[in-house]
Amino acid sequence: MKAINAIRMGGVDVLPLVEGGKGVAVSNGATAGAWAAAGGVGTFSAVNADSYDAQGEIIRQTYSGKTRRERHEELVEYGIKGGIAQAIEARERGGPNARIHANILWEMGGAERVIRGILDGAKGMVNGITCGAGMPYRLADIAREYGVHYYPIVSSGRAFSALWKRSYSKARELLGGVVYEDPWLAGGHNGLSNSEDPRKPESPFPRVLALRNQMREFGLGDTPIIMAGGVWWLEEWEDWIDNADLGPIAFQFGTRPLLTQESPISDAWKKRLITLQPGDVSLQNFSPTGFYSSAVHNEFLGELEARSERQIAYSSEAVGDHTAEYLVGPRRRPVWVTPHDNARAQSWEKAGFTETLRTPDNTLVFETPEAAREIIDDQVACMGCLSHCRFSNWTQNGPDYTNGKRADPRSFCIQKTLQDVAHDGSLERNLMFAGHNAYRFTSDPFYSNGFVPSVKQLVERILTGR
Repeated sequence: MKAINAIRMGGVDVLPLVEGGKGVAVSNGATAGAWAAAGGVGTFSAVNADSYDAQGEIIRQTYSGKTRRERHEELVEYGIKGGIAQAIEARERGGPNARIHANILWEMGGAERVIRGILDGAKGMVNGITCGAGMPYRLADIAREYGVHYYPIVSSGRAFSALWKRSYSKARELLGGVVYEDPWLAGGHNGLSNSEDPRKPESPFPRVLALRNQMREFGLGDTPIIMAGGVWWLEEWEDWIDNADLGPIAFQFGTRPLLTQESPISDAWKKRLITLQPGDVSLQNFSPTGFYSSAVHNEFLGELEARSERQIAYSSEAVGDHTAEYLVGPRRRPVWVTPHDNARAQSWEKAGFTETLRTPDNTLVFETPEAAREIIDDQVACMGCLSHCRFSNWTQNGPDYTNGKRADPRSFCIQKTLQDVAHDGSLERNLMFAGHNAYRFTSDPFYSNGFVPSVKQLVERILTGR
């Protein structure tokens, strides 16, 4: 394997190994500090991060506000306090010279307020902001205001070009790097565009080369690109290392740090990782963000798939093929469906899926009474964890704080499930994000006999190869 040398990133020399930020309470101060102490760039998630009480116990996020707006304010407060707590721990574990980044999702509720609150409350502890899930134009303004570097996450040169021309060119000196997150390989939310087919993966090399060529047009030939998604053994990427066409490259590891001693996920989750097989991680479009995302296929995703299959189109009038009357809801209001769909609806009802829920697309989905009640309860309990939510129809923008569409029962409350799985909840009944290479835990001899490395051991293994 080629020698892995330090590169210049964010104004300092670091190993080109970056910890990927992972969602709610998974990448935390412990993992980030340990990764940075090993010589790379540690990243804690600033998305609804955990905070602690006086005894050091995690404060579970509960909400007492009577309205969504009131609960949203509670969520923002939780997010700021949690982010500060994780920044402090990362700095304490990593040391004064560690490179610590905070990862935020631009589409999370109150994203700008949360990251500003963290940077105010943990002054000098955060060296960089990594940000994706949307088009974070204001990221450069925040970086300039607080004197930190910024690392936008993109999945194409075209996306970066739009960000650069509109905003980033005004804060050139603080652009520490650009994260290319492969939309077919990375875990979590993926940046597939409308022109890309989720079923037809494209090779990352030409896409990253196109990004580099676009960056060179802007005078950014020496700004590192961080490859995220599908990275396991660095010898598999030797043609990327010291490649003059690609320029400086770093590699982001998101899935592998899950299986470390410092990782806060449950032992059951860690054991599940070393049983995964090829194909167990799937790309699906149920997220309330509207983005595709990659997660371990389990009962939770299976039920979402089945729910969408139990779906028929309806019309408020008898028109075209919609000639069969169907009565909806407790008031038995009539809608019209096709005779074929009417027969399907009758079969679902006989199977116990007796509740109908309307979607924004003039369709009906069929669920059991218990599942329908849970969906409605979750929609009512919305705390505004996203800037826009298709599941609950929340938007953080006034005056009415709704997206103007019917709440979509084909999606789910992402805050509820990610909080639960991160705090020892059911692995089958919750969303488990993972990259598509997660199945390699099973065949990698490094993890034989159930071995769980420390972060330091993992980084050493990455640097020395197989």
